[in-house]
Amino acid sequence: MDVKKSNHRLVVAGLLLGLFMAALDQTIVSTAMTTIIKKLGGFESFIWVYSAYMIAMVVSTPIFGKLSDMYGRKRFFLMGLVLFLIGSILCGTAMNMDQLIIYRAIQGIGGGALMPIVFTIIFDLFPAEKRGKMMGLFGAVFGVSSVFGPIMGGAITDNLSWRWIFYINVPIGILAIIFIVKAYHETKVTRKQVIDWAGAILLTGTILFLMFGLELGGSDGWAWDSLKTISLFVASGVLLVLFLLAEKYAKDPIIKLSLFQKRLFTSSMVISLLYGGVMIAGATYIPIFIQGVFHKTATETSSVLTPMMLGVVLSSQIGGRFATRFRYRDVMVVSAITLLVGSCLLGFVMDTSTSRLLITLFMVIIGLGMGVSFSLLNISTLNSVPPQYKGSASSLITFFRTIGSALGVTVFGTLQKHEFQKGIAEVPNLSPAVAEKIKGGQVLLDPEMQAKMGLSSDAVNHLLSKLADSIIFIFQWSVILPIIALVFALLMGRARMEKSTPGQPGASGPGNSQNQKDGASKPEPSFHGG
Repeated sequence: MDVKKSNHRLVVAGLLLGLFMAALDQTIVSTAMTTIIKKLGGFESFIWVYSAYMIAMVVSTPIFGKLSDMYGRKRFFLMGLVLFLIGSILCGTAMNMDQLIIYRAIQGIGGGALMPIVFTIIFDLFPAEKRGKMMGLFGAVFGVSSVFGPIMGGAITDNLSWRWIFYINVPIGILAIIFIVKAYHETKVTRKQVIDWAGAILLTGTILFLMFGLELGGSDGWAWDSLKTISLFVASGVLLVLFLLAEKYAKDPIIKLSLFQKRLFTSSMVISLLYGGVMIAGATYIPIFIQGVFHKTATETSSVLTPMMLGVVLSSQIGGRFATRFRYRDVMVVSAITLLVGSCLLGFVMDTSTSRLLITLFMVIIGLGMGVSFSLLNISTLNSVPPQYKGSASSLITFFRTIGSALGVTVFGTLQKHEFQKGIAEVPNLSPAVAEKIKGGQVLLDPEMQAKMGLSSDAVNHLLSKLADSIIFIFQWSVILPIIALVFALLMGRARMEKSTPGQPGASGPGNSQNQKDGASKPEPSFHGG
C-alpha cells in the first residue's frame, strides 16, 4: 500500500461515513417498525427485518475480512458500500414485509464488508502512536449511531416517510465512495492467491444454522426442546467440526486457527463476545424497565439509552489514547471492573423505587466500562497478528461481538420470560389465557393491548411490577459476563503498543510495531497490497 499517495483526511472521512452508515442501520429501524408494520403488514415476521441484517452481516464479515487480506482492502470496501447502497434503495421500495427482509439481508452483506475493513485500513495507514487516537474516534461511531439511530428513525418517519430511513444512506454512501476512490491508494497484490471455498461454505452453514436456531428457538412451533430446534443446533455443531478440520488442512484458510494460540488474540476475542452480551442486555431491557416503571411511551423512551452511549463514546476515545501509554491488560482490567460495578448496580441496587436520575448514573457507568472495548480490542487484536492476517483478525472482533449479542438476546430473553411467568403466577384472578398472551410481558407496555385483555389498572400495575422484577433478575445474571471478561483481561499478558521510530516498519505505513512478549507477534516486514 502506497500510503504517501493517500490523502489521509479524505480517507478517514470516507471510512467514518461508511462505518456510521452500517452501524446506524442496526438501530434506525427500531422506532420506525410500528409504522412499517402498519403500511406493509407482516406482523408475524417483522422480527426478521432485524435478524436478516444481523445474520447476513455475521456470515459475510469473516469472509470479506479474509478476502481483503488476499486481494486488498479498497476493492472490498467499495464493494461493501455498493452492496449496502443497493440494499438501502431496494428497502426503500419494498412493497411487502417479505421483500423488506430480503433487501435487509443484502444490506447486511454490505455491512459485513464495511465494519472490519474500516479498522484494518486505519491500522495500515497510521503509525503506532496515532492508531490509538484513530481507533478511539472510529470506536465512538458505534456509540453515536446507537444514540442517534432510534431518534433519527422516529424523526424521519414522523416528518417524511419510513422509506427515507433507507434512502438517507444514498448521499452518505456516495460521498464515502467518492472519498475512497479519489483519496485511497494501494498497490496490487502480485502473489498467487488460493480461495478456501470449503472453509467459506462450511463457515456460512455453521453460522446460518446457529443463528436460525437462536432466532427461531422459543417461538411458536419452535420450542427449545423440540426436534426442529435441536436439529438446527446439532447441524451447526457438525458443520463447525467440519469447518475446523477444513481450516486445519487448508493452504490459505479463511480463519487461521493458529492465531488462537496467542493469548492476546484469544483473550481479545472472548472479551469481545462477553461485552456484546452485556451491551445487548442493557440496550434491550433498560428501555423496557423505564417504560414500565415510569409509565413512559415508546417515543418518550427513544433517547433513554443516550447516557449509556455517551459513556461509550467518551471511554472509546479514552481507551484508544490509553492504549499507546499502558499495557492492554491494564486498560481492559479497569474497563472490566467498571463494567462489573455498573452491572452490579443494575442487578442488585436498582429496583422499582430507584429514581430516574440514579438509573441514568448506572447507565453512564455501564457505558464507560463498555466503550473501551470498541477501540482497544481492535488495537490489541491487530497488533497480535502478521500483516497478511489483519483483515481476517479485525473481522473476527466484529464477528464475536455480534455472536455475543445474538447469544445474549436469546439467553437473557429466555431467563426473563421464565422469571416473569413465575412472577405472574402470584397475580390473583389472572386467567391462564391472559397469562399466555402476556408471555414475556412487553405486550403490557401497549395501552391498547391492556384494554383488549380486559386488565384492570391494579392488575396492570401488579404485572408491570413483576416485569420490572424479571428485568432486574437478568441484570443479576449478566454480572457473570464482566467477571469472566476480567479473568481474560488478566490473561492478556504484558503486551503493549510500542511507538514507531523512523525507518521502523509501521512508522509511516502498514506496520507491526509491538511487544515481543505474551502473545504479541514478531515484527514483520512492511506488507504492500493489503
